[in-house]
Amino acid sequence: MTGGVIARYLAEGVDVRVVTFTLGEEGEVIGDRWAQLVADGGADQLGGYRIGELTAALAAVTPDGATPPEPRFLGGAGRWRDSGMAGTPSAEHPRALFQASQADLVAALRAELDAFEPHVVVTYDEAGTYGHPDHKRVHEVSVAALAESAAQTGFPRKVYESVTRRSTLDAGLASIGELPDGWRLPEPGELPSYPDEAITASVDVSAVLDHKVAALAAHATQVIVAPTRTEYALSNLIAQPVSPVEHFIRTDAGPRVDGVEADLFEGLR
Repeated sequence: MTGGVIARYLAEGVDVRVVTFTLGEEGEVIGDRWAQLVADGGADQLGGYRIGELTAALAAVTPDGATPPEPRFLGGAGRWRDSGMAGTPSAEHPRALFQASQADLVAALRAELDAFEPHVVVTYDEAGTYGHPDHKRVHEVSVAALAESAAQTGFPRKVYESVTRRSTLDAGLASIGELPDGWRLPEPGELPSYPDEAITASVDVSAVLDHKVAALAAHATQVIVAPTRTEYALSNLIAQPVSPVEHFIRTDAGPRVDGVEADLFEGLR
């Protein structure tokens, strides 16, 4: 959802840091080649493999000749484990993010924030986009850590939640032509989105769209990019459009500009 803004701001020379809370150990795997890496009944090696995918994705969003940002993992790679979905045995794992103490998670994120002093932070919305418990936990921890850091250090200046604008989603779905075998269009309301009036920032990433698509394709164990390169799907094979505009809702208490922002650094440059 944020591959475009990462690519755009790297191209502008912005110092970008991507912090990931788990390795995604409990995820599903698309296809047969790496299917036995899964945690449930497999080798439980998926998390390590996905470090490579994330590294490749960050290289894909980086302009030619520049050094890509390295993946950063909260507390170090493997400190907290993917919880899986709510109610599953993986959520009871002693290292699951779901089981971690709020204080430990907030302290670890505070360390990242205080060392980096970011002007802008982007995180999940309250729903964790589609309700994944770990995504929701990231939101909760981010809210707490960002508030503490801003109060004590003055950073970050601006905070955004990454979301999908409903009209953009609808237009993207309407433009989809022939789908790959086995794919389907979503049912009305099946994909999460926000009404247009809720959106506070719309960032054009069309100039770096190829980088965004390449980054999606790098996450091959969990994403399929259609041959058109204008749609992608997760393991459920529900088609989603690749948007040349990314949308956000600003949540900090700082001064606002009139209208919808076109730049996450608006007012800071």
